[in-house]
Amino acid sequence: MTLAIGNDHAGTQYKFEIVKLLENKGHKVLNFGTDTDESMDYPDSIHPVANAVENGEADLGITICGSGNGAQMAANKHQGIRAALCWNNELVALARLHNNANILSIPARFVSLQQALGFVELFVTTEFEGGRHQTRIDKIPC
Repeated sequence: MTLAIGNDHAGTQYKFEIVKLLENKGHKVLNFGTDTDESMDYPDSIHPVANAVENGEADLGITICGSGNGAQMAANKHQGIRAALCWNNELVALARLHNNANILSIPARFVSLQQALGFVELFVTTEFEGGRHQTRIDKIPC
């Protein structure tokens, strides 16, 4: 599987560890995030993630910023994106199962690194249930 990842300065350290985890599991990772802790504008790394997922270059995406909100908002401006801000395992699972989320937004300042790594594993391995949920997904785009 190919995953796109993007982060701002608040998510740099988490990004490094997430990339290691994914590559160790045999996934290809497209890194659109900053590699430093210097302040930067999150949309500059989030829009490329959303573009990669939207155009099929990546199967799924992961975004990381301090609260996760800005990253999720930027990603969700793209019509083909369903970015979910998640801070526990149940939200991650439901985002995939019921909402067919294609981008996971992680709030680095509110979850531990170990939690974030667990979220990524769960996000990548959980499949969309389809069925009645697809009808709802079809009604999301404007």
